[in-house]
Amino acid sequence: MLQAIINYHQDDEQHWVAELACGHKQHVRHRPPWEDRGWVTSTGGRKSMLGYKLTCKLCEFEMGSKLK
Repeated sequence: MLQAIINYHQDDEQHWVAELACGHKQHVRHRPPWEDRGWVTSTGGRKSMLGYKLTCKLCEFEMGSKLK
């Protein structure tokens, strides 16, 4: 389920975490070549992605659980 990024914070290991509109959180790491998210490395890049929708796996899991 797609959810908009509404804010960011860093975890205890200084990795960036997107805060989603649904209330869940998701790490947004830049680890090429597996994860190419260069935008997360700068303040301007992170700001430019506010409102961008990420797939929230927790919402999908919760939705699937309700259907059973």
